[in-house]
Amino acid sequence: MGEPLGLLKVTVVRGKGLVIRDFKSSDPYVVVKLGNQTARTRVINSCLNPVWNEELSFSLAEPVGMLNLEVFDRDRFKADDKMGHAHISLQPIVSAARLRQILKVSSGETTLRKVVPDGDNCLVRESSIACIDGEVMQDVWLRLSDVESGEIQLKIKFIDNSFPGTR
Repeated sequence: MGEPLGLLKVTVVRGKGLVIRDFKSSDPYVVVKLGNQTARTRVINSCLNPVWNEELSFSLAEPVGMLNLEVFDRDRFKADDKMGHAHISLQPIVSAARLRQILKVSSGETTLRKVVPDGDNCLVRESSIACIDGEVMQDVWLRLSDVESGEIQLKIKFIDNSFPGTR
């Protein structure tokens, strides 16, 4: 990894319309990866619309890459089943944090940038990156790939090392 930029806090909020991998339901959990860092949520038993609300933390460094996630169905006696995967580029949130520094935004709520669904992300719909009381945040819904259905909601917060008052 290159030069450290800051801390990325990813809250895995919930899933919606996840696929059935067991007899009538699934026991989903989410694995989130950033470079060589990995974190995962707890398993929610027998649920296709799980609510996790779990915050996972990662160190963010140059070059800024993709945040990848995979959803799995926990199985007791065999390998866990894949329930889809998604990704989102972190470049827009880092660029928005730099813009925040230039504009010296530190209080209130200011929209810094909008991100539209494209090849660099699995966004379901347009997402705004905002500075809320000094913190750069993005709320996203990601469509899971390689499965019939499923979406995951994330809240992403970037805490910039170089800007005072963001810790």
